[in-house]
Amino acid sequence: MPRPIILGVVGDSAAGKTTLTRGLVRVLGEENVTHVCTDDYHRFDRKQRAERNLTPLHPDCNYVDVIAQHLGHLRAGEPILKPIYTHSDGTFGAPVYVKPARFTVVEGLLGYHTEAMRQVYDVRVFLSPPEELRRAWKVRRDCSRRGYTTDQVLAELDRREADSEAFIRPQERYADIVVRYLPSGDRDQEHLDAELVLRSSLRHPDLSGLVDGDAGITLSERSDEVILRVSGSVEPETAAEIEEAIWERMHFASHLRSERLGEFTIGTDLHRSESLAVIQVLILYHLITAKASLALGGDGTRAPSGIPEAVHT
Repeated sequence: MPRPIILGVVGDSAAGKTTLTRGLVRVLGEENVTHVCTDDYHRFDRKQRAERNLTPLHPDCNYVDVIAQHLGHLRAGEPILKPIYTHSDGTFGAPVYVKPARFTVVEGLLGYHTEAMRQVYDVRVFLSPPEELRRAWKVRRDCSRRGYTTDQVLAELDRREADSEAFIRPQERYADIVVRYLPSGDRDQEHLDAELVLRSSLRHPDLSGLVDGDAGITLSERSDEVILRVSGSVEPETAAEIEEAIWERMHFASHLRSERLGEFTIGTDLHRSESLAVIQVLILYHLITAKASLALGGDGTRAPSGIPEAVHT
């Protein structure tokens, strides 16, 4: 069996990592995906962190070397005994035996912190929403799911700010795709603008024929990057054209097509975002083409280290 294709999704707490990956797992099939959260590798529980005045964002609060070791085992097709951190009460549970499936999705705070980690991934995504938006998401999540008060969440965000600036945000430079959700006036979460920074470390599909500023789709170049902007007000038909164009470039995976891309939940209510659907299908494109490369005897679709590629637009 070929080695698994490994996707990394890194970002600060409540940046939208789980929302993004949930739809990808649904399309690829739960049975085909191994999920690993690097936040399970905390060195200290919540009480111990408080005693040491450490935040979970600090590398000293995490077994960074063990994360790199376990990711290397997964890439080699080998199982790991993964620790479990319970967010609801800040304690550790019993470790679980994890075997790599066809795809491995790795998400968390420090997934790109070391070179050894970064070399494992076939696709590296970084989520970088504006801070005011991320803070609002974290307040809502931690108050509704983890039992905190608003004041507690805001105080913890302030306490973490220095570590976020020092250790989390700098990882953006290592991503192949940077995703930024941008609020537009009073639009709700179904209609957030999305800006995708597409870097030349991967060969991205040609989307230039779909650019239509009047319809809410723009494409621009900057150095070795392409910036794709999808308006939150884009019509479903226009977003569907982009998705269709990307699906056509991976016609060998047509069996994976799903109308459920772009879905997310707020509480128990199901919503859909057209910009989220575009982001997810673009990431799927890279996962599927990397898998095809392995099947043909290659080793994925990343550009050779240290050799920049032309941007494909």
